Order: sequence, then C-alpha cells, then structure tokens
Amino acid sequence: MFFPRSFKQNILKSLSLFSIVRGYNIIILIIAQYLTAKYILAPELNWVKLILDFKFFCIVIASALTSSAGYIINNFYDAAKDQINRPQKYVLENLFSRKLQLLLYILLNMFALIFASVISFHAILFFLFYIFAIWIYSNTIKRLFWLSNLFSAILMIFPFWGITLYIKNFETIIFYHATYLFFLILARDIIKDLENLKGDWVHRYNTLPVVFNVRITKSIIILSVLLCFIPNYYLIKEPLGLMQYYFKSGVPFLIIVLIFLWYSKDQKAYLYIHNLIKFWILAGVLSIGLIYQNF
Repeated sequence: MFFPRSFKQNILKSLSLFSIVRGYNIIILIIAQYLTAKYILAPELNWVKLILDFKFFCIVIASALTSSAGYIINNFYDAAKDQINRPQKYVLENLFSRKLQLLLYILLNMFALIFASVISFHAILFFLFYIFAIWIYSNTIKRLFWLSNLFSAILMIFPFWGITLYIKNFETIIFYHATYLFFLILARDIIKDLENLKGDWVHRYNTLPVVFNVRITKSIIILSVLLCFIPNYYLIKEPLGLMQYYFKSGVPFLIIVLIFLWYSKDQKAYLYIHNLIKFWILAGVLSIGLIYQNF
C-alpha cells in the first residue's frame, strides 16, 4: 500500500517540527515539573489538587513554550555548524523555512507570556528574563569560552526555579537535587562540544575542545561528574524511599560512563556517552515518583 505524497510530506514536516522544538525534551520537562512539585516541593499536596491548580498549570505550559522557542532560536543560530556536525538532522529540521521558524519562535514566546500573565506580573518578568537569557545565549554566549557551558546548564534548570518560587519551598534538599542535576547537565553539555568539535572549529566557536584539546576537555567532564557525588552523598542520607537506590547506583554507573568517555575517540562514541547521561537524567526524573515508596 502506498501513501499519497502529500501524506508523507505532512509526516516529515511533523517530525521536523517535533525535532526543532525538541518535543521529547519538552515532554520530559513537563513530567519532571509535576513530579518535582508533588514529591519534592509540596509532598503534602495530593495529585487532584495539584492538577487542578490552574496557575501551576500555566507556569508549566509557559516553561514548555519558552523552552520550545529556545530550541528554535538555538537551532536557527546553529544551522551552519549543524550542516557539518549533523547533516541528516539539518535536512530534517530545515523543511521549515528560517522565516517560518522565526515566526513560530515569536508566537511561542507570546503565548508563554499570555500564560504567565494569568499568574502575576512577576511571572511575566520572570519569563521575559528567561526568553531574553535564551536569546542572548543562542546569539552570543554560545560562542564564548567556558561561559557557554555554565550558562546552558543554568538555563536548563531555570524552569524548576520557576515552580520553586511559586510553591515557596527553599529547603536544603531542593538545593541538593538542583546541584546534582546542574553538574550532570553541565557534563552532558561539554560532551556535546566534543561531538560538535568539527563544526565548532570551522565556525570559530570557542568551546573547550577548540580552545584546549580533547584530553583536557575530558578531564573537565570527569571533574563535573565527580562534583555530582557531593550532593549525591547528602541525598543518599535523606529519607527518599526507593529513590535512594537511584543515587546509590549512580556512582558505579557514572564511573563506568567516565571510563568509556576517557577511551572514546570519535563522534559516534561521544554521542553514545551523551545519550547515556541523558538516560540517567531521565531515570532520575522518573524515580522521583519513588520517593515515598519502600520495600
């Protein structure tokens, strides 16, 4: 059975759009915000009350829309180097013209601010700052030595700061979780620089592998992951139910990943390691629901 050409084109464009806005990441972000709110920030809330909290819903949707817009503008500025680093991905994501991508970027941010306006004027300012920070990162900071990786990791955890401010829970355990996630994301971001070394070098991005070399960059990644073990130590001591096994198993898992990283030499291997850390972050998100579960 053959599908009409128009049907195939629509499927491709849908996949293109999903790729441009990093649909997978946005779905995980939404799930992570609800799980974080329920099991870490406000464990006294039941699911019904949380789901029916319209203002919290608006924060989550505004975060998702702003992050989606951020992926679009980041893709827009990275198009040239993606032609070198990820040619197949570049072809897929550019089924939409750059003009349409910019239009979608503006619309997503506008809708994000509309949802933020339901919450408060301070929420509008929060998301305006987030939108500007993403743009300045994509346009300028991404090319700057070292600062780009730190800024990227901060932007990734910024939506969680939004729900923390809304719920107003600033206990130490929140800091431990945020710090663990920050260093994992930082390591993943630097690994992406190893993947993109060729394109970054051609287009003069001052990333760690370009400024230094691969060996020093790997040492910095190892340091970032080892720094995860500091909050990991304190989190294991907290009453986190079955989630404590996530942090306990994280030590040998991440050490094995680092050993593999040290002996890796090509883009394919770096992509595999990148995906391993993404898997571990996803496992952490899903294990949040195990905090109050015990054998």
